[in-house]
Amino acid sequence: MAMSRRPRAGSGKGLSRRTFLSRGAGLAASAPLLMSRSITALAAPAADVKILGPGKVRVTLQINGKPYPVNLEPRVTLLEALRDHLDFTGAKKVCDRANCGACTVIMDGKAVYSCTVLAIEAQDKDIQTIEGLGSPGKLHPVQAAFVANDAQQCGFCTPGFVMACKAFLDKNPNPTPEQVKKGLGGNLCRCGTYAGIRLAVLGAAKTMKGGQTNG
Repeated sequence: MAMSRRPRAGSGKGLSRRTFLSRGAGLAASAPLLMSRSITALAAPAADVKILGPGKVRVTLQINGKPYPVNLEPRVTLLEALRDHLDFTGAKKVCDRANCGACTVIMDGKAVYSCTVLAIEAQDKDIQTIEGLGSPGKLHPVQAAFVANDAQQCGFCTPGFVMACKAFLDKNPNPTPEQVKKGLGGNLCRCGTYAGIRLAVLGAAKTMKGGQTNG
């Protein structure tokens, strides 16, 4: 019975081990050069791109209706700028990973985690913090509803919840209990005062429909 034979090197009928290894060696030798060229192309900034940093740059943040100029490194987050440089300490630094909502502020009408926004990116944005929402003698309806419904315990997460609630009610002035539950899903309360918080949102909604807002 005739036995089949593998093609010999150079026979043109297949790829020999020697040819495969020689081609692989050539590709391996050229890989660092190709990679170096790719990295250089990616690292080269476009001609119209303005490079900032790594040192401090002048940043102006519009907070609660007033401009606040401050010198910051481009890596500084909005939360760090508020707390460490401008003394707006209502937003809390807890998880620092956009998981708990304790650092929530309102930016251009939207609730955002200030730990995930660079301060330099927040320029020209309308930023609202808990400090600009109301005062001890004149609480915002959301703040007043939190007090009336005992919607806080330790109070550490409360500023973030209040800001998230205000942003939610601004877009959903007549929410259902289920919508409130879903709408505040991005904020955590370690004390578990969710029942009071949801009642506070519904109560604030009734008050705000009467036009009694001040923030």
